[in-house]
Amino acid sequence: MLMMVIERFRDDDMIPVYRRLQQRGRALPEGLEFVDGWVEANFSRCFQLMRCDDVRLLQQWVLQWRGLGVTFEIVPVVPSRDAREVVAPHLGDESQSS
Repeated sequence: MLMMVIERFRDDDMIPVYRRLQQRGRALPEGLEFVDGWVEANFSRCFQLMRCDDVRLLQQWVLQWRGLGVTFEIVPVVPSRDAREVVAPHLGDESQSS
């Protein structure tokens, strides 16, 4: 399962989080995979795509970062191509939807 992890940095200050990352790395529990990440240009948020089959792994990982002024939002996501496959059967005749 793919999860978009949105990190918000208190006062747009990512330095405490980056220090911890530099010192300890991501420290991912076994079974949690970092896919890719992006940082907002003003440093207020970070978006990380993670893969795991058990959301408790994400919870364990998030707990390692407490006290650093960062909050987390975890959003289950699916690739666009997979969503299109789900939607495709419903794109037929409009008169059937009423």
